[in-house]
Amino acid sequence: MRPKPRSDNPAAHEQSVTIDHLRLGVERKWPARPVQLEASGARHANGPNNAMTDLETLHTHSLLKPGENCWRVETADRFGVLMENAAYFEALRSSLAKARRSIVILGWQFDPRTRLDPESAPNDHQAQIGHQLRMLVKCNPELDVRLLIWKSPLMIAASQGFYPHKAQRWFRKRMVEFRLDKPVAFGACHHQKAVIIDDTVAFCGGGDISTDRWDSAEHLDGDPRRCLPSGEIPSPRHEVMTVMDGAAARALGDLARERWFRSTWERTVPDEVDSDPWPDGVGVDMRDVPVAIARTEPATGGRTEVRENEALHLDAIRGAKKLIYLENQYFTSPVIADALAKRLAEEDGPEIVLVSTGSSPSWFDRMTMDTARSEILFRLEQADRHNRFFAFTPYTKGGERIIVHAKVSIYDDAVLRVGSTNLNNRSFGFDTECDVAAEPRDQTGRDAIRAFRHRTIGHWIGISASEFAAAEATAATVGEAIHRFDNGRMHTLGAEPPSRAERIIAEFQLGDPTSTRDAFRPWKRRSRSHRTLPAPKA
Repeated sequence: MRPKPRSDNPAAHEQSVTIDHLRLGVERKWPARPVQLEASGARHANGPNNAMTDLETLHTHSLLKPGENCWRVETADRFGVLMENAAYFEALRSSLAKARRSIVILGWQFDPRTRLDPESAPNDHQAQIGHQLRMLVKCNPELDVRLLIWKSPLMIAASQGFYPHKAQRWFRKRMVEFRLDKPVAFGACHHQKAVIIDDTVAFCGGGDISTDRWDSAEHLDGDPRRCLPSGEIPSPRHEVMTVMDGAAARALGDLARERWFRSTWERTVPDEVDSDPWPDGVGVDMRDVPVAIARTEPATGGRTEVRENEALHLDAIRGAKKLIYLENQYFTSPVIADALAKRLAEEDGPEIVLVSTGSSPSWFDRMTMDTARSEILFRLEQADRHNRFFAFTPYTKGGERIIVHAKVSIYDDAVLRVGSTNLNNRSFGFDTECDVAAEPRDQTGRDAIRAFRHRTIGHWIGISASEFAAAEATAATVGEAIHRFDNGRMHTLGAEPPSRAERIIAEFQLGDPTSTRDAFRPWKRRSRSHRTLPAPKA
């Protein structure tokens, strides 16, 4: 990602500005939309249980539609899923060391004190990513390193324990280009999380590079490897990232270049490098798989809003036949709730399984997001006429809450979606977001998605993927299989009766605007509580 000379004509930098399209080597209008993929062949998704068998005729057409529910669909030669930041940080450390020409990091948060290796000493400054990035450039002056991080308000920065402007002190000599990116609207944020290396390998998902984000799949109580610079050990946390190469990685490079340009007015060009920064030790879950990139961008400065993330969720919910599995930090969107409620009302609709944090860590999120989620859960419980809705919240062996920060969606074990998008209003139209969705063409790829689902559910309960697969094979539903393991690790997440104040907060969705149009007009997004409506007829 190299600087490109700017035109002397300011008009050349307006919305119609062109970008270099990596794969073709020519300039194309932004956004570049490749020809839509033809419908894939017949699916053969024979699952381990009766509920997930015979999906051959269920997904005869691609869900991914560029220009409608995603920006672009490109092929990843290799695609891997990294469950927990223990896996992500180790993979990132390996890929960074292999970088030759460029490293680009987009983040909601970035703390240069983060140790990618948790086994290193807390006072080992050389293990901190800020120092490591400087040393990479010092050892290789041809390496171009750029970070674009959300310029968060002081109150939010204080809650993170690190003010983002302090990171600039780490890079004062500009060996590393560190920029803080202002949001397009007051109260909004830049929430995309991606790392692109040499335009060859890219990471994308829900994980930030920060001192409180590391955890292992065991989510051990009081794990000293989670120790913060202050000495405090934060709560266990669940994260999921993806890693990919090929055209899909280069497309994420295009997205990063556009973000950099909009923030800095500096145009950069892609790199052509004959190297392979694929991380050591990371297996390939899917090969030659179509990967969609879906975005959220609020309306600003004459640009229309982009709501691809919302559209992709709605299309996937409408098209699911057997199972919708969701892991998400927040669950407050009335639009998503309405789509799910309609599927639950169907006699032969899909099973819906949700895993989310029991109680949000911040008081503001408990007051706004948790209260609104309770209203959504009530609505779905009322719509669940056929006992197909299950909601859970995970705990450690010692009974400590696990923060579910991942944003994962799996549909019929045929589509795997991972990204930064929460299931709330602001992630669909107010903040910037980026998700990737893999839709394999072959049975091997769908088996990999199912294996990941078994692994992530199993890790909540404290069992292996194969053990959960065996339980699921003899259960009528996935939710029933989870309930069989009554070991205190997975609690039922249900609707709690709200106080009058909480009902008002939920109805007006305070703190959760749908777009820049209603950011400070909550009456425009009021969703009347279903608790005051007659119960649906049986």
